[in-house]
Amino acid sequence: MARCGPPIDWKATAMAQTHSASQTAPEDFDPAPDSRPLTDTRQHPTPVTAAKSPPVNRLLPRALMAPAVIALLVWMIVPLVMTIYFSLVEYNLMDAGEHPFAGLSNYAYFLTDEDFWPAVLNTLLLIGSVIVITVGFGIGIALLINDPFPGQGLVRVLLISPFFVMPAVNALLWKHMMMNPIYGVLAQVWQFFGATPVDWLTDHPLFSIIVMLSWQWLPFACLIFITSLQSLDREQLEAARMDNANPFQRFWFLTLPHLGRPIAVVIMIEVIFLLSVFAEIVISTNGGPGNASTNLTYMIYKQSLMNFDVGVASAGALFAIVLANLVAIFLLRIIGKNLD
Repeated sequence: MARCGPPIDWKATAMAQTHSASQTAPEDFDPAPDSRPLTDTRQHPTPVTAAKSPPVNRLLPRALMAPAVIALLVWMIVPLVMTIYFSLVEYNLMDAGEHPFAGLSNYAYFLTDEDFWPAVLNTLLLIGSVIVITVGFGIGIALLINDPFPGQGLVRVLLISPFFVMPAVNALLWKHMMMNPIYGVLAQVWQFFGATPVDWLTDHPLFSIIVMLSWQWLPFACLIFITSLQSLDREQLEAARMDNANPFQRFWFLTLPHLGRPIAVVIMIEVIFLLSVFAEIVISTNGGPGNASTNLTYMIYKQSLMNFDVGVASAGALFAIVLANLVAIFLLRIIGKNLD
């Protein structure tokens, strides 16, 4: 049987066909159309611009907020402007007629009053003492009731309840029930031990006010500290206990740094409210004896409603505003660093 021809090299034939196809194909030919990206970079689609919202839609939220903002501005600005105006004129409720311009004489009269510096000192001493007592005892009580024990919930409720007592009720409670030298609870305790009862509101008026305010604000500090202690890492305490750290070391290096931010919050809030203490003083001591328990708020009250001098009282009110802002700036820069 005769042979048809030489054997065919199929591998060389396939390579030749591929080479010839690559030479005849156009430059933009894509041999694998399924591998193209979804977005064809050679096409330039027309950009779609977002439709601008009409001006009515942008002005509507501002228009809805405008009444509240205007009311808030009027609520703050109008009394401040009136106070500034009254502080610059001679305005006494007992003198009818015009109110001539007085310049800075009302400020000079208020700052040179014999009760001014004692009032400033009493204000600072009152604020500092209440803060030290509430923060110190608040941390101690929070640590005592932090661990579980029978009746823990009831103790916490009873501990927090004095904070909800109104200032006027607080003053009446301590004045008649606790500090009365005849039938008060403290007088009965003194007599039980054979001692002479103390007339607290007469002999120690400022200390009595400090005790009243500390009793009312101590639950607030305890509440903040108890809440903060719930988030304290128990594993760190156990590790410190295993490393033979004594209770003082665990408190100083673990618990106290953890309470840094709550302490700053308590101090800032208490200072804001203690700068305007009035009800406890006017009900219990009337700022006396003399000016022993007079603070800036009560001094302004005496000038306005006892001496009927609105001009001097307005000057004192502006001074109190300046003092409050200075204290706020100090707290935000010094104590507020713990909040960062």
